[in-house]
Amino acid sequence: MAIFPVASIEEIPSGAFKIVQIEQRSIGVYNVKGDYYAVHNYCPHQGAELCKGVVCGTTLESQVYEFIYGRDQEILRCPWHGWEFDLKTGKSLFSDKVRTRTYPVVVEDGQIGIVIG
Repeated sequence: MAIFPVASIEEIPSGAFKIVQIEQRSIGVYNVKGDYYAVHNYCPHQGAELCKGVVCGTTLESQVYEFIYGRDQEILRCPWHGWEFDLKTGKSLFSDKVRTRTYPVVVEDGQIGIVIG
């Protein structure tokens, strides 16, 4: 396994992201409320650049006619067809069988690195 430095923590403040290239892979690095996550910039549905979609929240389980918004800044929505993925795990919100690839992120001495291997 190798750690690839991609940015300083100042480059990706809370709520921001950066798309980086590592070994011919396009990866989005996200700062979600002070924690960093990395996801493959490819939607498993039809290959859209997933990281060009919006980061948002979603409606939580609730009663009929009640809408509770939650998980703000934790959901990545594909720009083509709206498929939604959890930034922390890569799992889709609609099926246990669909996910996007995620990568471990390390932060050392103010530098963000992605683990590939």
